[in-house]
Amino acid sequence: MAGARKPLSFNGTRAPVPGSRLRVLFLLLRLLHLQECDNHEAEEHFFCRPCDRKFQNSNNIKQHLNSRIHRGTNIKCPFCGNQYATATGMVHRLEGGSCSVASGLNRDEVYRIVRSKDPSGIISKKLIGWTGDQADSGGYEATDRAWNGDQWECYFCHREFGSRHALSQHLNSPVHRHNMYHCPKPYCRMDFKTLAAIINRLESESCGAMRFEAVQRRIGDIVSGNRLIAF
Repeated sequence: MAGARKPLSFNGTRAPVPGSRLRVLFLLLRLLHLQECDNHEAEEHFFCRPCDRKFQNSNNIKQHLNSRIHRGTNIKCPFCGNQYATATGMVHRLEGGSCSVASGLNRDEVYRIVRSKDPSGIISKKLIGWTGDQADSGGYEATDRAWNGDQWECYFCHREFGSRHALSQHLNSPVHRHNMYHCPKPYCRMDFKTLAAIINRLESESCGAMRFEAVQRRIGDIVSGNRLIAF
């Protein structure tokens, strides 16, 4: 069409741009704008637009955005190949002895593996004289002596339970076990009883030690492989 103005190129000269490329450019700009809006609503208003959900605080929406709803299941167990939404979920299964291939793993064995790769104690604590928190038989079981006439009572914390099985589960949980790990940040050094707990702390980015994505990439080096742990 005579007299039609040609669009500007990046160097300021006139150059023809096909209509299809203009549409693609428009769609890209539109997507970028929508992403910026979603990020703003999540960071400032704790609102997830794709799910139309409002959260109470920044930590809650961050956990939601890092859940399987938005990230899928991309973390693969190095032993059985099962996939999980986060590194925390995968490690929790290993420490609980729930991996079908590495059923011999538990919280104590995972600590031994991590400690062997962390001689400098970046995340693992040096437990002098420690030989393991769990019995060789696989755990502890409450006896009739724990019955106080009304409930099954924990000897250590005096918490009461409705059944002997519930008390046994409590005794075999990390509640009364040693702190085995600490935050790698010098100004934090918060203690943790399980690897899953410290991984969850790192995923939350509370201390800024690592980004969530970096934790997912490096979890394999922590629980398997030959690399030493480093931050």
